[in-house]
Amino acid sequence: MRSIWNGAISFGLVSIPIKLVNATESHSISFRQIHLADGGRIRYRKVCELDGEEVSGAEIGKGYEEADGSVIPITEEDLAQLPLATARTIEIMSFVPAEEIDPLQMDAAYYLAANGATAAKPYTLLREALKRSRKVAIAKFALRGRERLGMLRVVDDVIAMHGLLWPDEIRVPEGVAPDAEVTVRDAELDLADALMATLGEVELESLHDDYRDAVEAMIAAKAGGAFEPAEATVEPAGGQVIDLMAALEKSVRAAKASRGEAGAAADADSQADADADADAGAGAGAGAEVTPMRRRSGTGRKTAAAPKAVGGKKSTATSAKKTASAASKKKTATTARSGTAKSGAAKSGTTKSTSTASAKKAAAKKSGTAAGAKKAAAPRKRASA
Repeated sequence: MRSIWNGAISFGLVSIPIKLVNATESHSISFRQIHLADGGRIRYRKVCELDGEEVSGAEIGKGYEEADGSVIPITEEDLAQLPLATARTIEIMSFVPAEEIDPLQMDAAYYLAANGATAAKPYTLLREALKRSRKVAIAKFALRGRERLGMLRVVDDVIAMHGLLWPDEIRVPEGVAPDAEVTVRDAELDLADALMATLGEVELESLHDDYRDAVEAMIAAKAGGAFEPAEATVEPAGGQVIDLMAALEKSVRAAKASRGEAGAAADADSQADADADADAGAGAGAGAEVTPMRRRSGTGRKTAAAPKAVGGKKSTATSAKKTASAASKKKTATTARSGTAKSGAAKSGTTKSTSTASAKKAAAKKSGTAAGAKKAAAPRKRASA
């Protein structure tokens, strides 16, 4: 790889000669501006606005424009005379935990290569010290005419440097967050967690630019004369989410289906339905509380809650009728059993009374017969005497 800057890392009194190499490259497809009438290339020409003459690169210098429009010429000699200690040096100032660096400050990335055999030992020393400390080095360096901030860290067996924006270059996010007060319910957070778990992790190496592939295929087809334009399929833009719970549930199902987890998707549907039923009182948008209805029986005691209506008011009325009919039948059966028992008791009492009267009548009849026989026998005795 071609180096873009040569200098040294200043690590206390240790100086490490290094070469700076770009760590990234752009794979974007570049287009040229052409004249639609004949396909001719459109080029920009640098013209002096005072005399209208086209000028070459050798005739072009630098200048600073004042607020009133006047320009102050700045030469390379002027810049070279500035007391810039980091002109050819990456000066390490401190070592901090990597978590202290805000990713918003990250800029271009570079690899630092040891420049020469004598640089191998101090380069390796700094690399191993960074590994063992589990920290990153904060440094200053100058590149392309300005001083910059950098962060040094270890990537595999190489020291990499990330250009950092200066703290005053990071804008404060004022007016970016939603102004309205929004309450997120636990059920919604649970579904969001389930969606995150379903999407899982991805190997960044497996990701690629699908649009670039499509552009390259189109260019190749047009170059070969076999290009047939087709109607573009544009995905519909996401509108306002009305039912957030339903949208999250569908997202979880779609994510699991894309991974071939049909059984897991069914389980997720059941769990989501259960969560939705348990949380139905809160509604899809704003929280609306629903109080279960209770019916009162004729005795004034509270009965169990009415069955949940599936089809609306009609289903609720039908359930009420069924409940009333069942209660009526139960009451009739209870009354019938009570009447039968009383009738049986009355019949038993009547039978017992009749039997007692008959016994008394028979005893009286027997007593009268015995008395008559005794009376008839008494005269006979006297006659015999």
